[in-house]
Amino acid sequence: MSEYQHRARKRFGQNFLHDAGVIHRILRAIHAREGEHMLEIGPGQGALTEGLLHSGAQLDVIELDRDLIPILQGQFGDNPRFRLNQGDALKFDFNQLEAAPHSLRVVGNLPYNISTPLIFHLLNNAALIRDMHFMLQKEVVERLAATPGGGDWGRLSIMVQYHCRVEHLFNVGPGAFNPPPKVDSAIVRLVPHEVLPHPAKDHRLLERVVREAFNQRRKTLRNTLKNLLAADAIEAAGVDGSLRPEQLDLAAFVRLADKLAEQSIAD
Repeated sequence: MSEYQHRARKRFGQNFLHDAGVIHRILRAIHAREGEHMLEIGPGQGALTEGLLHSGAQLDVIELDRDLIPILQGQFGDNPRFRLNQGDALKFDFNQLEAAPHSLRVVGNLPYNISTPLIFHLLNNAALIRDMHFMLQKEVVERLAATPGGGDWGRLSIMVQYHCRVEHLFNVGPGAFNPPPKVDSAIVRLVPHEVLPHPAKDHRLLERVVREAFNQRRKTLRNTLKNLLAADAIEAAGVDGSLRPEQLDLAAFVRLADKLAEQSIAD
């Protein structure tokens, strides 16, 4: 193997993007511009990195795999707008990038095993972020972009849509990667709301209500939330306790969380 070849590692969930048409389509969707501050998570062998730098943007990358560091440095290290951060994106402190509020544009082809925790880690830093474009397993994107009433609507949909506008942009087949994954992928755009459409009194209580509700998603809210809210409290929040959790929209979950917050103050 030459120094610019690298075998994908199973433990890192690596599948390297190689289809030039797909790469171009993703870069067009991101539409990076000169002077913008981009962050690429898991650049791999640099399929998107080159195009992002070509835009004239300032680019930070976070890469966990030590074997890829010399490859990336060899390809892009001479560019003054390129900065390589070796480490785990799940533990990364995004404040060290010194990004202005709502300025950071995040990009990544995310391994399935870290995609959900990483998105939640990024949402904790939503005040820094202008938008995010991710390649994810198609099934995860469908859950992110879901609407109430269907089987895909759940904790991930609600908590991400609380913070962001979600757009399922397009799907990508396994053949675009090396090695080809066993599933279809998709590109999603997440844009943090500058003003939350349904702000909760306590964001942690909203997480708790949503988690409890979907722990037993086939049961009615009256049953699944009984350890948090009595039936009359659910009704007082303007919610029908005989519904199942997947039938409620984000605003209804916020009303339930706010009712729990009122209850906690009263106690």
